Amino acid sequence: MRTMLLSGVALTLLTLPVAAQQTGEPGFDWFAAGEASIAERLALQPITGKAKNVILFTADGNGVGTNYAIRLFAGQQKGGLGDDFVLPQETFPNMALVKTYSANGQTPDSAPTATAMNTGMKTKNDLINVDDTVAVGDCAGRTGHELKPFAEIVSEMGKSVGVISTARITHATPAAVYARTVNRDWEDNSALPEGCDQKDIAAQLVDQMKAGVIDIAMGGGRAHFLPESVTDDEGKTGKRTDGRNLVEELEEAGAQYAWDENGFQALTAAGNAPVLGLFEASHMKYEHDRTGEPSLAEMTEKAITALSANDQGFYLNVEAGRVDHANHDGNLFRVLTDGVAFADAIQKAMEMTNPEETLIIVTADHEHAIAFNGYCGRGTSITGLCMAVNEEGIKRLDEPELAADGKPYTVAGYLNGAGSVLVEQADKSFAGSRPDLTEEEATDPDYVQQALVPMSSETHSGEDVAVFARGPWAHLFSGVIEQNVIFHVMNHAVTAE
Repeated sequence: MRTMLLSGVALTLLTLPVAAQQTGEPGFDWFAAGEASIAERLALQPITGKAKNVILFTADGNGVGTNYAIRLFAGQQKGGLGDDFVLPQETFPNMALVKTYSANGQTPDSAPTATAMNTGMKTKNDLINVDDTVAVGDCAGRTGHELKPFAEIVSEMGKSVGVISTARITHATPAAVYARTVNRDWEDNSALPEGCDQKDIAAQLVDQMKAGVIDIAMGGGRAHFLPESVTDDEGKTGKRTDGRNLVEELEEAGAQYAWDENGFQALTAAGNAPVLGLFEASHMKYEHDRTGEPSLAEMTEKAITALSANDQGFYLNVEAGRVDHANHDGNLFRVLTDGVAFADAIQKAMEMTNPEETLIIVTADHEHAIAFNGYCGRGTSITGLCMAVNEEGIKRLDEPELAADGKPYTVAGYLNGAGSVLVEQADKSFAGSRPDLTEEEATDPDYVQQALVPMSSETHSGEDVAVFARGPWAHLFSGVIEQNVIFHVMNHAVTAE
């Protein structure tokens, strides 16, 4: 064990100083850095013991391109040029590219992608933990076609289970940890069609917590647990039309409950009582706007501390759900600040766990239609205008690159979305031209990136995403894999002899 821990430390020591301090300096020895990289890889050995714990991190919408932008932003926030920065997951020794298509979609939504990671089976868009022979919305057709999620498998092994999200805890990615539904939008009973005997997603979470399958659940989505006659502590009304107050039901069953940061801090760190944290009526706040609720790193730390009390181990699923939402809005700044918060949560998990016994997997469910423009000089702000390359030095010039229309352009944009330069005209046609743009305007936290195809909400894309892994059987991640293989690596890791 000591050898493997030292090799992990060596990997970090060899990588981080180079990234954080040196590659922006003239005369940096790239050859020596390359030799050091080979040496660290030669020292790595696979870990083949049984995994006691599994932590699956998913930043919703954090494909290779979005991850690249987060890397630059994180490095630039620390005063560097950005591109040479190393995110915590990028220090992991194993990785692969992941195909994200669903059973019926070249471009997926988060329901089938999360299903693939939690059950080992691909399915249709909008289905969660139901196989692809069932039509979306077919309540009667789902019977006998439900898939068993990893949480139930490890719970039967005696392990504890936690699920965390900055989105609603009933949203597609976290719901795949515990629920089965023929429509991802059925988050509370008010959305169920008449005559459908399927329980809504919030009710299924409560059932799984009462049954001892889910021990910790924290995120947003409070309105889906409360009746419409109830106003919560923040003045928001519930959505349920069946009169059930699921929060009170859980509390009466012995659960701990928190709705704000103070209540979160008061939660008992360990114990047999399930824990429910619902910190917003809908999604939690973006990290840039966060007040009165815990960060993703704080929730991760609390969950690992509590779940570690189980000597049999645990499975923890952590989602940075709002990376996806900011991409949909075309607001790159909030994509990146939530991406950095995601990296902070990964770093916390790394510090709290031993790679000899804990498999940590970091991935995304899909990518977005994000694109990167121009020949930008190093140190160009990832949220700003593309600045010219410095032919006499390393760091960019202060002159923006200009497009054929004579106007500057941002480093990043979107192929579609609300920021489209095409505007609907009175005759329903679309026309327009790019507005002029300053660096101050482009770097404003509320700036919506320029896009091409006009849409009210930017879309996902079908591009591959990356998976990074460390710990037992992490070396099984290599090459290009189907997304459902992630489940099979996790399952092998906890059952290996």
